[in-house]
Amino acid sequence: MTVLLVDDHQVIRKGLRLVLEDSGEIEVVGEASSGEEAIDLTFQHSPDLVIMDLSLPGIDGIQAMIQIKKKKPEQRVLVLTMHEDSIYLDKVLAAGGNGFVLKRAADVELLSAIRAVHRGEFYVDTSFQKYLVTRALSPEEPAKMKRAFELTPRERELLKFIALGYSNMEIAKKLNISVKTVENHKTRIHDKLGINSRSKLVRYAMENGLV
Repeated sequence: MTVLLVDDHQVIRKGLRLVLEDSGEIEVVGEASSGEEAIDLTFQHSPDLVIMDLSLPGIDGIQAMIQIKKKKPEQRVLVLTMHEDSIYLDKVLAAGGNGFVLKRAADVELLSAIRAVHRGEFYVDTSFQKYLVTRALSPEEPAKMKRAFELTPRERELLKFIALGYSNMEIAKKLNISVKTVENHKTRIHDKLGINSRSKLVRYAMENGLV
C-alpha cells in the first residue's frame, strides 16, 4: 500500500519511513512537514493512507484532515500523535479520521493500525478503549463536538476572541469588520452550537481547543 507521512520533525519521518518500508508491504510516496503541504501532496499522490501528526505549523493536522476529507471523503487518514488527552481523539473522530495512535505506542501498534485502516476499519490506540465505551454511552457528546467543526474559520476565530474576553467593539476592530457583523456571527455561533450564555461559550471554546 502507498502511504504519505505528515510530521514536522524530519527525524521522526525518517524513522517512520524505515519502519514502514522494512515491513515489505508499504511504500512511502511522500513526506510533508506542514498541514498545507499535507493537503497538496495528498491530492498529488492519492495515497492509500495518510499518517497525520496533529501539531503542525500553519494549518494543524485536524484542519488539514477536514480540508482533505471535504474534497476527498474516501481518503483514509490515520493520526499519529503525542497528545494523550481524549479531547484530541474526539476532534479526530469529528473531523472524519480513520484511526488514532499515540507515538509512544507506535513501535507496537502502528503497523496493526495501518493494516486495519487499510482494510476499511477504524483503529484506536488500546489505551483509549475504556474511554470509547463510555463515549458510546453518551452519544450527545460526539454530536456537540461535530458541531464545532461546522463553524466557519471566521466563526471559530470570533469564538476564540469571545473566550478571551474581547468585547464586540474590540472584536470588530481586530477582524476589521462592523459590530453588526460581529453580532450576526455570534448569533450563528449560538444557533449552531445550541449555546446561549457567554460563560458556556467560553467553556466550550476551551474544551474544544479553540483557546
